Amino acid sequence: MRRCVVSLAVALAVVASASVNKSVQAQSVQRYLVSITNMTRAQSFTPILVATHTSAVRLFTPGTAASSELREVAEEGNIGPLTTLLRGRPLEVRDIASSSGLLTPGVTVDVVVMAGGQFDRVSLVSMLIPTNDAFFGATGLPLPAANEITIIDVPAYDSGTEQNDERCASIPGPDFSECGGPGGGARVGGGEGVVIIHNGIHGVGDLRASNRDWRNPVARIIVRRQL
Repeated sequence: MRRCVVSLAVALAVVASASVNKSVQAQSVQRYLVSITNMTRAQSFTPILVATHTSAVRLFTPGTAASSELREVAEEGNIGPLTTLLRGRPLEVRDIASSSGLLTPGVTVDVVVMAGGQFDRVSLVSMLIPTNDAFFGATGLPLPAANEITIIDVPAYDSGTEQNDERCASIPGPDFSECGGPGGGARVGGGEGVVIIHNGIHGVGDLRASNRDWRNPVARIIVRRQL
């Protein structure tokens, strides 16, 4: 009889502990508003991928080769493969969201994501068009506390996966004045081989540097917790 009572007490303690843990986890989940402003003069941003995650996740590392998923973002503005990759890591990635359409110069877009507990970092990436393989992003940015706001200005990066020939045939996207229509999006060989800071548009192909070039930074990111 005593053994049964002890077993029952242990079982009740386990259930109570599980309930408390679930309650704590529920309380730790918070909404974060990520605001992105396009600070360029004549570059647009493709849909922006935003993810919350643990410190184990990095979307890119300057000075190292870009992943195939990042290449899709930087060359094609395609966030699908990177989204799939992140969704396949549920122990490290808490939430994924994205903006829609193009973010034109001077415009701000808001993206809401959930995070909390060990999921205390946020990352985001997007392509600049018209370019061959330029993107902007931040990876592993610590999420702010309740009464804090994180503001960071970020540069454009070159994924290093495509030669910057600046030709309409090599650049995807809608109608561009220099192209008389949409870009072609063909992939060009070459490239720097690693992610580096992008050195802008130089007018070596069809794009006009006087119109399309920029000076870093290209985007302002503001992150705040929604109470």
